[in-house]
Amino acid sequence: MTVQEFAQEINRKSREFSDLIQRKMPIIVGRMAKDHYQDNFRKGGFVNGGLKKWPKAKRQDSGSSAAGANYGTLLSGRNHLFSSTNYTPGAARVRVHNDAKHASAHNFGETIETPVTPKMRRFAWAKYYEAGGGKKNAGNGKRKGKNAGSKEVNKAAEFWKNFALTKKKKLTIKMPVRMFIGESKELNKEILSKQEAEVRKIIES
Repeated sequence: MTVQEFAQEINRKSREFSDLIQRKMPIIVGRMAKDHYQDNFRKGGFVNGGLKKWPKAKRQDSGSSAAGANYGTLLSGRNHLFSSTNYTPGAARVRVHNDAKHASAHNFGETIETPVTPKMRRFAWAKYYEAGGGKKNAGNGKRKGKNAGSKEVNKAAEFWKNFALTKKKKLTIKMPVRMFIGESKELNKEILSKQEAEVRKIIES
């Protein structure tokens, strides 16, 4: 190899390294991070030096036969929080984010105060019936009165009935920390390994 050819090779690899840092790695890292964080939802906890399980949602221990009670913590039929995890690559950087309305409250924990509205009470009654707390009259197909029945079918129905009948004007909801995006030793190790592999490819090409 002549001096000129050597200089050309150095320039070529320099351009490849620059492209790796500025364009390729942000996309690669963003994809890896998104996959890692979404996998936290499947595992029901945050992986950082091992799996840190999330506190269970109350609906999971409610005894309800409703479909919602069977979903994992932070999961639902729509999986809105899960699917809102995404990444935005830039020049030599990437931003991993979740733009769902209550993402921060779930990730870091939060105490929320909310007024009890008539709409919320109607919703609570609907959830009460859905949880098995209301029965239909055999004759006319209508549900029994809101106070009918002396025994609640399960904890979920009891919860929603109490919510619908509460005399409180405002509710205080304490959301525990269920981190799904954050610093992760396992993710950092995977990223470093991938970065080294990409650098070796350029050197050996």
